Amino acid sequence: MASTARRYERFAGVEAHGSSDVYEQWSRGISTDAAVLELIDGLPENKRQPNLVLAAARSCGADAGPYSQFRSFLQEHWEDIRPVILHRSTQTNEPRRCAVLLPLLAEIARTEERPLALIEVGASAGLCLYPDRYGYRYDDGGLLNDPGRPDLVLECATTGNPPLPRSCPEIIHRAGVDLSPLNPADPEDLAWLDALIWPGMEDRRALLQAAAGAAAMSPARIIKGDLNAEIAELIEAAPAEAAVVVFHTAVLAYLPAADREIFRDTMLSNLDIPGRPVHWISNEGGSVIPGLAAPAGDADPGLFVLHHNGTAVARTGPHGQSLHWL
Repeated sequence: MASTARRYERFAGVEAHGSSDVYEQWSRGISTDAAVLELIDGLPENKRQPNLVLAAARSCGADAGPYSQFRSFLQEHWEDIRPVILHRSTQTNEPRRCAVLLPLLAEIARTEERPLALIEVGASAGLCLYPDRYGYRYDDGGLLNDPGRPDLVLECATTGNPPLPRSCPEIIHRAGVDLSPLNPADPEDLAWLDALIWPGMEDRRALLQAAAGAAAMSPARIIKGDLNAEIAELIEAAPAEAAVVVFHTAVLAYLPAADREIFRDTMLSNLDIPGRPVHWISNEGGSVIPGLAAPAGDADPGLFVLHHNGTAVARTGPHGQSLHWL
């Protein structure tokens, strides 16, 4: 129970603070509430994540009110909430993360002089597999790659002089893998993705709906399976004329440390295949991947680190809202 309490206290102070007042209040309340902590500790260890528990409660009807109200709802409806927690997983699909990936994707296409084959691990509904279908507005205020509709424009604040592209790279192949792929055209899956968006982030909710609608018209191939078991075959299946880019955002933290190490070693070994350009983009918490150092200096612990082929190149906002180039 003490471990779970610390987990929720950290989530409140590091992740939710400044992003969602409701989640900060709820998580802080849970961290000192023995009765609620007992409910959560009755779950399997990998199902006690704040994002998952809070989203499951909201999917069952919990309103974004004070903690006392949420606490009562949780206790009264736990028998309905618990099966949702056990069935679902944290699969936040944030299209805005494409804004921090785009500079690297464009640079890879430019230096390799090839179109790209994208492979996303932990793809959820695959909404980050369409970076060329979104518009982008960085600090200069100009619109890059006009999608023809304002609800598909991603805004991102930048510092540190990132190599912002003038156009999107050509993408000729999109694939992914997930333990439980979600269908952007399925109302139940879309409702779950909506529940994963934190209270107070209505702009993210509108973007989710627009991006899911666009993806549903021509969904990428996302296979069901374990990323370590499937990644080699996915790389092999990519078109030979393309530069392969394997990427993930906020995924590996949900894997055991041993599995993260296996994936790291697999990706590093694939970077050296003769005649087959393969790139690895990781956008994760700073200490998530063993052996990949976070950049030096103090930084907001809530920021992610963007690595290219194992080298840190930027710090990013966890929902793609900011990009600080190193």
